[in-house]
Amino acid sequence: MIVVTGATGNVGRPLVEALTAAGEEVRAVSRKGPVPGDLSDASSLRPAFSGATAVFLLLPPGFQGPLEPVLSQVDGARVVLLSSQGVGTGRHPSFFEDALRASGLKWTVLRAGGFASNAFQWAESVRYSRTLAAPFGDVALPVIDPSDIAEVAAAVLVDPSHAGQTYELTGPALISPRDQAAAIGTALGEPIEFVPQTREEARSDMSGFMPAEVAEATLDILGSPSPAEQRVSPDVARVLGRPPRTFADWAARNAVAFK
Repeated sequence: MIVVTGATGNVGRPLVEALTAAGEEVRAVSRKGPVPGDLSDASSLRPAFSGATAVFLLLPPGFQGPLEPVLSQVDGARVVLLSSQGVGTGRHPSFFEDALRASGLKWTVLRAGGFASNAFQWAESVRYSRTLAAPFGDVALPVIDPSDIAEVAAAVLVDPSHAGQTYELTGPALISPRDQAAAIGTALGEPIEFVPQTREEARSDMSGFMPAEVAEATLDILGSPSPAEQRVSPDVARVLGRPPRTFADWAARNAVAFK
């Protein structure tokens, strides 16, 4: 039996669907779902984790840890942790990964790059004015379709041979915000105007949904990515046997959000 935390999110939902379609027994855990569980209250997880052979850990936004109390509830199951590409590049701390590796449990770490679904932040402006405002319009990163993260996670959860591996998950190519706007326009069948933002304007927009220090770190990556952050990883293809989906694929499947 496989436990999926964060089961209602952009990765958790397609992960549950993929595992269910493959005939796996799945327990979908979320704070307010039919199987409740809150990673900030480790004791609430024991019923959710009971009997699990594998657990997918997606840490909620703002989770500060420690992770050890959560891992103490796992009771011997393999753990697949959704981490960040920023851990590998040194942008983000490694203490959650370190705690998992030191736990004595069998583990796999998935370090994901930027999500294609972050484009949902532009949905309202695209719907109402057919404009998309973003900073660093021509700086490109290999954003990944969350469904690819979910499919990699599903493959890893059902196959114990992935234990002890760390996979970096990116899309198949670099794409800039300006080119994302063009791809969304193609999906809609009409042009989207790209509106350049200053760093200060972007910071102001971000302040409504993320802490100031997270916004600054995000802007640093968006504006001045390192070569490692612009590297296209082969790991999605290595695990799935196919290349990752493009941003254009993601935009076409999610065009209704921008109409």
